[in-house]
Amino acid sequence: MDKIKKYAMYFVLVIAFFIFSDFLIYVGLNSSYRDIQRQDSVEEVSIYQAEATKVNGRIRGLIQNPNGEDLNGKYVEVDLYSKRNVFLGRKYIQINDLQQGDTQSFELLFKIEDVASYNVSIVNEKQEGEEIDLLPNDLTTSQIVVATVLTVLIFW
Repeated sequence: MDKIKKYAMYFVLVIAFFIFSDFLIYVGLNSSYRDIQRQDSVEEVSIYQAEATKVNGRIRGLIQNPNGEDLNGKYVEVDLYSKRNVFLGRKYIQINDLQQGDTQSFELLFKIEDVASYNVSIVNEKQEGEEIDLLPNDLTTSQIVVATVLTVLIFW
């Protein structure tokens, strides 16, 4: 019976350590974000979260259609700038079937260094070749297998 109590205590300690470390990681990552400033006054787009760290960031908001304008097929263009107003990147968000009074939520995640401000505008079409891939592409299965094999060979 003592062994069962000992193993149960170890199990509880491992779970407590996992919960505590997960909490510390969450607090550590989210405390490194700072607000970034908006440079425009587009009424149809409201932003409720715009934050960036030294290397990445996120912008979350809502696209609204209060006036009943035809926004279908248009895009929300988000330009990212540094502290000295240097253009760093651009991303387009397509506006889907948005009737009068409807809202559409969006989330923009980016991996660009030193973003201090952003500019939002509504445009009719994307400018080809101007959109910068703000997040790196995911690794394919073959790339993951090759990286794993190389790592195992290095440490073996």
